[in-house]
Formats: sequence, structure tokens, C-alpha cells
Amino acid sequence: MKKSKGFFVLLLLMLSTISIQAAQDAEAVIDTGATAWMLTSTALVLLMVPGLAMFYGGLVRTKNVVATMMHSFVAMSIMTVLWVFFGYGMCFGPNVYGGWFGWSSDLFLMRGLDTAIEGGIPTYIFAMFQGKFAIITPALIAGAFAERVTFKGYVIFIALWGTIVYNPLCHWVWASDGFLFNMDAIDFAGGTVVHISAGVSGLVAALYLGARRGYPKTAMHPNNLVMTLIGAGLLWVGWFGFNAGSSLTSALSTAQALTATQAAAGAGALAWILIEGLHQGKATALGLVSGILAGLVAVTPAAGVVQPGGAMVLGVAASMFCYLAILVKNKLGYDDTLDAFGIHGVGGIVGAILLTFFIRSSHWGGEPDVAGQLMVQIKAVLIAAGYAAVVTLILVVLVDKIFGLRIPPQEEMAGLDSSCHGERGYGMLNAG
Repeated sequence: MKKSKGFFVLLLLMLSTISIQAAQDAEAVIDTGATAWMLTSTALVLLMVPGLAMFYGGLVRTKNVVATMMHSFVAMSIMTVLWVFFGYGMCFGPNVYGGWFGWSSDLFLMRGLDTAIEGGIPTYIFAMFQGKFAIITPALIAGAFAERVTFKGYVIFIALWGTIVYNPLCHWVWASDGFLFNMDAIDFAGGTVVHISAGVSGLVAALYLGARRGYPKTAMHPNNLVMTLIGAGLLWVGWFGFNAGSSLTSALSTAQALTATQAAAGAGALAWILIEGLHQGKATALGLVSGILAGLVAVTPAAGVVQPGGAMVLGVAASMFCYLAILVKNKLGYDDTLDAFGIHGVGGIVGAILLTFFIRSSHWGGEPDVAGQLMVQIKAVLIAAGYAAVVTLILVVLVDKIFGLRIPPQEEMAGLDSSCHGERGYGMLNAG
């Protein structure tokens, strides 16, 4: 009897030792440093959405501030739900329909990710990190047609746009079997997937919907530049998660991307206020934050492959081209309300193409092929811009005709805060 008890005790000890070892082995698969950084990066990218809401909200008129900020906040809800249902699967699942997008039944509602670990981090974290990109991209588009769309139409539009435009583009560029990925197109953190697609789509929507009533003859001043400055600051901070988080690790490449991001933003801001000072005789707060964003956008596709000097050149070049784009907009008279194309579209194009000339030598892994890479980058830009433009036009027309996207004139004059939400951004202040 004593021998039997001893045997069972020994067996229990062996089983518990095996269980502890198995648990330790499972934990060893996870790189805790990388996981901690990716958790932080995911939170930083989400912080960019309220930052964008403040940035855009401060630039519109008082009667439209709540409605404009709602465009960013509602995207967090809509795009998150769609991302969990099928967005992640469409972006990062295996090719279906000839590679048009990805899919796997295991990825519906992320069912196949519950215990998955890739690259030392739980796949859930990667999925949530990428989901933040899917949130902010349609929110960027809203800046192009701010102050003149219905809330219902906007909600339907971004749901369709995220599904039909963003998800396929994301799959082409970032999925391991995406055709632009396999063409070696460089888009480290979203120059084509996020900024070019959003900027071009915003331009198409703005041109179709037409200008705000009274534009450009009636002055339409920002209601709160202080809020815009704070929003720009939050965007700058969040961008470190956006770019450095795209390394998907906590290592040398993370530090390289973070440094390039800071360098480009600083150079872009300085370049813009210098250009503005020379052209207009004074530097403005709006110009400063525009330069910050131009630099950040331009370095986004390049952050993982350029050194700080190249990043600063990209920041300066982006400010120059974006400033010129806004001058052209004013000359032509079309109403891209908050310069979504002028900053994000143009800045993304500048960064995606010019990065070719500043790729660090270690990235090539052999003899540099600048000409070949330049052609790849140009092709990727044209594909992303062309696809976004065509599909966006179709979606805007359909949503406008079926559900109503352009707000009626009397409701536009009253202000979207009151017409769409029955609220005011500043208490009892009169709308203006």
C-alpha cells in the first residue's frame, strides 16, 4: 500500500514538473520586450484618432466642430467591428480570387487567433495594431469633405470604403502573398496603404460633392487653432507607434524608424514656416502643424529604410510639394476642406517615390538598384492611387444617390452640429 502511495506521489510530481516545463516553454515563445512595445504602439496609434479629431475639429467653423470630430470617433467604432468580423481576414488571410484580397474561415471573428503567436508576439496584438490603421485611414478622408456631408451617408461610405478599398490595398502591400509585396514595393508603415489612398479618395469625393456654400468667396476661418495645435502634438506622439511599431519588434530597426520619424517631422515643420515666411512674410501656427504633418506623412513609407539625413530631406521635400499643392488648390478653386489630398495624398506620393534615393546600403543586400526600385515605387503609387480613385468615385456616387451624402443647403447653413446631431460644440455660443 505504501509503495502504491509512493508511486502516485512520484507520478503527480512528474506530471506537475512536465506541466510547469510546458508552460515555461509556451511563455518562452513570446518575446516580452517586443510584445510590450507592440502593446504600446497599438495604444499610440489609437491615440492618433482623437488627435486627428482635435486637429480637424479646430480647423472648421464653430457650427461644425462636433460633427467633424464625430467623423473620427465614429470610425473607431465602425472600423473596429468590421475589422473583427472580416477586415483582418481580408487583409492578412491567404490569397483568394486571384489575390484580390485574403480570406480564411478561421479568421472570421478572429477565431483562429486565440492561441496564435507569430514573430514572438501574440497574433491578437498584431491584428489590433493593424486594425488601428484601418480606423484612421477613412477618418483622414473626412477632412476633404468636412462641413458638407450627412452623418448617415458618411457612416455608410466609410464602411464600404474600408471593405472594398482599404482591405484589398492592405493585402496587396503588406500580406506575404500580396502582389505589391512580392514586387518588393517599399511601404514600411502606410505611405500607399494609408496616406495616398486616403488623400486621393478625399480629392475624388470633394470634387464630386462640390464646394461648401459660399466657398471660396466667404471667409471660413478655423474656430480653434489652439485645439488644432494640441491635435497635431498628439498626432506627432502617436506617429512613433505608427512608424516604429511597424517594425513589429523591439530592436535596432525600431530605433531606426523612430529616429527617422522625428527627423522628418522636425525638418518638415521648419521647411514649411521658412517657405511661408518667404512667401507671405510671416510664419503661422497652421503652417507649422501643416509642415509637421507633411514630414510625418512623407517618412511613413520610408521610416524603416532611410537614415536621419534622408528622412530630413523627405520632410523638406514634402513641405515644398504640399505647400505648392495647396497653392494650386486655391488657384483652381476646388474645395478640399482640410487639405486631405494636399497633405496626405501629396506627402505620401513624395515619400513613396523619393525614398528610393535614400535607402540605406544595408537594405539592398547587394548592388543597389535605384532605377529598378524607383520603377517599382512609381508602379505601386499609380496602382494605389488609381484603384482608390476609381472605386471611391463609384462608392460616393452610389451612397449619394441611394442614401444621400451631400447635406441639403438649409442644413449646411444651419451647421452640421445642429442638423446631424442636435448639439453644439461650445455650449450656448452662437453658431458661426
